[in-house]
Amino acid sequence: MQITLDNPAAAPQPLSPYYSQVARVEHADGSALLFLSGQIAEGATVAEQTRGIFETIAALLKAHGASLSDVINIRTCLTDIGTLQEYGTVRRQFLTGTPPTSMTFEVPRLFRPEALLEVEVVAAVSADPSRSRPAA
Repeated sequence: MQITLDNPAAAPQPLSPYYSQVARVEHADGSALLFLSGQIAEGATVAEQTRGIFETIAALLKAHGASLSDVINIRTCLTDIGTLQEYGTVRRQFLTGTPPTSMTFEVPRLFRPEALLEVEVVAAVSADPSRSRPAA
């Protein structure tokens, strides 16, 4: 097993130089698990921020030969659980196949005062790029 931590040049760069956006755990058979750091985005509404977050997540996954269909786990922090439906509506536009395992919870605030939510994911990448998770 090999572990690589990085900030792919082809994806938006992190807000701070003190963390890596992707941890890639490579297995002997060529498959891998991708652990993405929590992502936030600019925008005035939860919907706008959610859209930006999933666009960044998609770019980070693509830089590692994966896509949103490879996401197997998602964790979401909302500063107002009352916005769950707004978040879910946008999330479903990006995660269109079999839904990943999920955990969503409310937090009093995030590290940036303007951030309304933060999302982190885990993706599983097959050794054979033609294989992906089945659609719903």
